[in-house]
Amino acid sequence: MEEEHNTVRLTVAQATILFLKNQYISRDGIEVPFFAGCFGIFGHGNLAGIGQALQEYPDFRYYLCRNEQGMVHTAAAYAKVKDRMQTFVCTTSVGPGATNMITAAAGATINRLPVLLLPADTFARRNVAPVLQQLEVEYSQDISVNDAFKPVCRFWDRINRPDQLLMSLPAAMRVLTSPSETGAVCVAMPQDVQTEAFDFPVRFFNKRIWRVPRLRADKSILHDAAALIQQSSRPLLLVGGGAIYSGATDILKAFMDKTGIPEVETQAGKGAVPYNFPGALGAVGTTGTSAANRLAVNSDLIIAVGTRYSDFTTASKTQFQAANVRFININIADFDAQKHFGLAVVGDAKVVLEELLELVSNYQVPPGYRQESLQLQKLWDLEVQRIYDVRLSPLPSQGELIGAVNELSSADAIMVSAAGSVPGDAHKLWRARSTKNYHMEYGYSCMGYEIAGGLGIKMAAPERDVYVVVGDGSFLMMNQEIVTSIQEGFKLIVVLFNNHGFKSIGALSRSLGSSGFGTRYLYPENNQLPGDQTTVSTDNTTKVLPVDLALCCRSYGAIVFDCTTYQDFVDAMEKAKHTDRTTCIHIVNDRYSDIAGHSWWDTPIAEVSTMESVKQARAQWEEKRTKERFFF
Repeated sequence: MEEEHNTVRLTVAQATILFLKNQYISRDGIEVPFFAGCFGIFGHGNLAGIGQALQEYPDFRYYLCRNEQGMVHTAAAYAKVKDRMQTFVCTTSVGPGATNMITAAAGATINRLPVLLLPADTFARRNVAPVLQQLEVEYSQDISVNDAFKPVCRFWDRINRPDQLLMSLPAAMRVLTSPSETGAVCVAMPQDVQTEAFDFPVRFFNKRIWRVPRLRADKSILHDAAALIQQSSRPLLLVGGGAIYSGATDILKAFMDKTGIPEVETQAGKGAVPYNFPGALGAVGTTGTSAANRLAVNSDLIIAVGTRYSDFTTASKTQFQAANVRFININIADFDAQKHFGLAVVGDAKVVLEELLELVSNYQVPPGYRQESLQLQKLWDLEVQRIYDVRLSPLPSQGELIGAVNELSSADAIMVSAAGSVPGDAHKLWRARSTKNYHMEYGYSCMGYEIAGGLGIKMAAPERDVYVVVGDGSFLMMNQEIVTSIQEGFKLIVVLFNNHGFKSIGALSRSLGSSGFGTRYLYPENNQLPGDQTTVSTDNTTKVLPVDLALCCRSYGAIVFDCTTYQDFVDAMEKAKHTDRTTCIHIVNDRYSDIAGHSWWDTPIAEVSTMESVKQARAQWEEKRTKERFFF
């Protein structure tokens, strides 16, 4: 009892940092500190509070970042590489510094990745209001811009008095370390409360280990799943990111090898099985391979492992067309396991697959089906090589450049991208040779994630080369963390594809009958932005903007290779391996060379228009929509 009354007088900010640095996580007997440190940008709202506490506890490493949204991306990418077993704290000042984190917080939550946000808030005591950067509303004294975090976070709180910390921080940790509930967590800290002192119980700061159990599925449900598999003649494994986070990659290969069931992958699941493992058909859905999609359309049983079934995975509910198709959904989150009216097998992917394999150990797919999947895999690999070997002139194609990055990087390197046309092309074309070889943020597909995320990846795996593949559109959204990577000595190889605009959305615009309107970085003509009906002329009547992205990278302190040809690019890839700091390889690539798609994506088109091209696109959309299904 005496120990319970022992206290230590600390500020709220000091108590926060002291508590966080003593939080540990454990799975399968492996124990690590849950937080690797703190990212931040100091302002008047957190400098004397959280900032002073970080200075007082230097063993909780502080990293100065350049953009608040970027640092949350960095933390999320770090957590993804660490299979959600470690992450970072992110601290900002009040007002715009805080709200800059909201976009990336949404990305972390959508992708089920833990990040702890500590935005400063306006004064809890109100006598000096309105303070600098305070939002005022007429109907309440208890609202600030930090309330905007509520829809995008899995847990939200505001510390209005010091003793609230005793309940709030453990509640935040419970969510952060939960495989089924994790995402962005926000604990807003009024700038005055951060500096207030309180007599905190000493035991509050004892080392705490948060254990991640491997939850097993209900046995009767497992037997039901086994029965569905044994009755199936065309089953298909659909693997998402949850399988990787669970560490289920080895049991997946064993499951495929034993049963002959082929495997397809979401963006987050790509790499769970090496591309050349027998039956690995690669990407499925809107950005899927012809091999994966041809099998998926006629499969009678989808065994989904750790996926949330985004519309890109289901091709807007058109991918699975077998009349009697059934779904087994293996997921740690009941919310996802219940989708498509599937058999919800709620549990840890690794142990569920281990127990399920025991129940179907005598099952084999029909020989003809296995041969079909292996033949489709072989044919797709030949198609990938054909695309890699294209030598388009005068500008190289994006497909051949992705191929060069894939072939010239090591098997344990990590390629990261997020938005634009690279995710769709790379999902089909990238030959993932190891589990983390392919890192794609496609739950939120946030432009600007790439470089900031690359920094987080390199921090999580400093022994591995990190290739950031980014288009000029995303690069212009956010590139500042190049400076942070140089300051901290985390070398990135930034591969910058420049097509003078938005390649992906330009192609989508053309497919919707809108001719690439508003997607090119060109000067206006007759007070209108030109679309793809305008070509870049040689007589300078139509000019691209005089933006030098290579020079931008060089101005940040990066080493730069500015390439013109494919061979220049190959040479730069080799040179980049031996540089001593972050390096940028810049090349202008062809805007119009696209990789053929093999499934649909529902993008609604104007129902009425005076444009004939839009009318035609609408008619095609209406026809394709008829294939969208409900699964009951």
